[in-house]
Parts: sequence; C-alpha cells; structure tokens
Amino acid sequence: MHAWVVEEPGPLRRRPLVRAELPIPEPGPGEVLVRVHACGVCRTDLHVVTGDLPRHRHRVVPGHEVVGEVALLGEDAHRFVPGDRVGVAWLRTTCGACRWCRAGRENLCPSSRYTGWDADGGYAAWTVVPEAYAYRVPPSFRDTDAAPLLCAGIIGYRSLRRAELPPGGRLGIYGFGASAHLTAQVAVAQGAEVHVLTRGAAARALAAELGAASVGGAQDLPPVPLDAAILFAPAGELVPTALEALTPGGTLALAGIHLSNVPVLDYQRHLFPERSLRSVTSNTRQDGEEFLLLAERLHLQVTTTPVPLDKADRALEDLEAGRVRGAAVLVPEPFESQPFE
Repeated sequence: MHAWVVEEPGPLRRRPLVRAELPIPEPGPGEVLVRVHACGVCRTDLHVVTGDLPRHRHRVVPGHEVVGEVALLGEDAHRFVPGDRVGVAWLRTTCGACRWCRAGRENLCPSSRYTGWDADGGYAAWTVVPEAYAYRVPPSFRDTDAAPLLCAGIIGYRSLRRAELPPGGRLGIYGFGASAHLTAQVAVAQGAEVHVLTRGAAARALAAELGAASVGGAQDLPPVPLDAAILFAPAGELVPTALEALTPGGTLALAGIHLSNVPVLDYQRHLFPERSLRSVTSNTRQDGEEFLLLAERLHLQVTTTPVPLDKADRALEDLEAGRVRGAAVLVPEPFESQPFE
C-alpha cells in the first residue's frame, strides 16, 4: 500500500516525511483492519515529524484522526462487522489495571500507547486499530468532516472541561486552528462569551463567523477579564499573557502535547490571585464518546481543507506556516489512483 513514514525526525525543510510502499497490515487479536477514507492533519503529527516529540518508533506512519471502513476482523474481534464506519484516534491502548485506569483516568496510564507515534496511523491507505479503542462515527458527518473530531475535537472538549469555565462565563482562546474552532462552538452553545486571540487574519475571520464576541492578536489583552482560557497555540511565551488576562480565581488550560519554553512567571502578578495553570494529557475514551455525541447534537460546523494524500508533506508545511483554515484532511483516493513515484 502507499503510505508516508517518518524517516528521520527533523525540520520540514529536510524532508523527514517520505513516501513508502508498505504491506497492508494484518489485524492482530482484538484488532480490525480499516480502509482509510480520510485522515485529519493534526499539529501533533507535525511534532512527531519534526522531532518536537521524542521518536517512539522508527519509520512510523503518522496520523491519528482516521475515518474509515472496517474491512477485516482479527481473532476475537467482535465489536464491529465489515462495512462499519469507525474512527481511529490518538489514544490506542492502555493497561486497564493501573491506579489511573481503575480510577477512570486512563489518559494518565504509564503504559498508554498512541496511534501515529507508537504504532502506524492514517497517512496510508490502510491501518489497524484495537477495536476497544475505535469509535463509531456519528452518521451526520461526512468522512472529511468527521476526521478532525477524533483528536482536535476530543482534546478541545477535554481542555474546555479542564478550564472549569463557569456557566455563562468569559472564555479566552489563544490560537484558532482545528481544535479551537470546534471548542469555540461548544462553548458558545453552552452560553459562554468567547474571546479569540490568534495570529492570522483568516483565523480571526473564522472566529468571528463562529460567534466569538471579540477577536484580536495573540499578544493582545481581551476587552474584558476572562474567567477561563485555553492555550491551543504551542507557544509558551503566551502563558504569562493569558494568565494576566484572567480574573482572580481563573484557570488557564494548556491544550497541546508540546509547548515551547514558558518564560519565568512573576508569582504576584500571574499566579497569586488564585489563578490555576493546568495541562491536558491526551484523553479518555469516555471523553471521546461524550464529545462525539455532543458534536452531533450541536451540529458542529467543521471547517476543513481536503488534501490528496500524496500532498501530505505540503499539508504539514501549510499547518506549520499557519496557512490552514480550520483543519486539513488527507483523502487517499487520488493518492491511490495515481502512479506512486
């Protein structure tokens, strides 16, 4: 099958993502083989490819926002049948026995493994997934629109919960890409007043279209004090800015898996008024199930840019440069129908 692999993580100018011909994977016990219909391009993929995240597997196939069709069942797999549409997300396996798993916090499992980092993902024509970690995709979403829900949406949902926004409160969103544009809609639907601070005119325009009360530059102060904020941009230098924008008792949630270094904080200025700084570590399957139901009920508008799979490297370049409106989504059909050179 045609696929992309991370040959040697590094800056995109060195072409770390290369095309490869791989055998179609075989599903193991409890796994299903999935024909990929769409795969979202997540900023985490960029961190895996460029080496911001440590390499877990040599020549891994990135991609963890996969929507596809079950084609084959592995031994003892019985949750799905061939032809079912499923979603493959970031969290791939956990031990199920540690203190975190037993407490319903499987995202903190020390034995957790991840799609597109520890195991091959969706930048390919086919992938496999443990059936216990696959999702049923809401029927109201097309494949390309459903793909970003599987990480951008789920992580944004968990980040919103971690931010502990009070009912009807004021939420600040720093950065406005795939995850933020979904989270903003959920917050607005729940009665929040959303203020978006981000680079790029296109991102600010989209934020206004989706109901933001105000939009501004990433370093700007919002027009009102914030009850909570979420930092989606992987820019540690924005942490002091976001903290300073919070009311006393407010919470800043850090949504990314990677963040550049945070400057030294002034305790009295940034933290002393009982402001909280919280990280977000992956998600639980419960987060995923809850969010997908919510996405369907709220009829979330997913803004996507479809990209042929044979242009995956360019999609990452556009993501890094901030040229993607909403979410880029890879579609494999053109990639499979053209000669692979």
